[in-house]
Amino acid sequence: MSAVHAVIPSPIGLLTLVADGGALTAVYMENHRRGPAPDTLGAQVPLDAAAVLARTRDQLGEYFAGDRREFDLPLAPAGNPFRQRVWALLQEIPFGATRSYGDLARELGDKNLAQAVGSANARNPVSVIIPCHRVVGAAGALTGYAGGLQRKHFLLGLEDPRRVQDMLF
Repeated sequence: MSAVHAVIPSPIGLLTLVADGGALTAVYMENHRRGPAPDTLGAQVPLDAAAVLARTRDQLGEYFAGDRREFDLPLAPAGNPFRQRVWALLQEIPFGATRSYGDLARELGDKNLAQAVGSANARNPVSVIIPCHRVVGAAGALTGYAGGLQRKHFLLGLEDPRRVQDMLF
């Protein structure tokens, strides 16, 4: 099977879901920094044409409604081994929690990898599902997000409204 995609509405705007071979390969927001060229998304299909796209829509709906804290989807984001390691760590950050780039670098065994972690985080192709929005600056400030800081603030507030009351961006 080759890549296919569908576009769905969400509280953070339209989301483009991309699947290939039964696995979710990407979730892109409108005006996504470092988003793919449209011709790389594959054919646009109805959600019911690819089961993983329909499951993704359903699970995102539950997440945005406050009824889902973890996603259960087959994922296949494309990236080099370092990026894959970072994205795996992102998936270990609990719902409602945050980590700093430095925290993740230390988990990878080298505190000097914070910038490389930031770069991998910025290139996460499966936004929201692989929760790169849960990574903040060392002092807890909102920093960089491919979907924009307002969306990052929204997602963090959805998960823990108390956490974002005093966050500046």
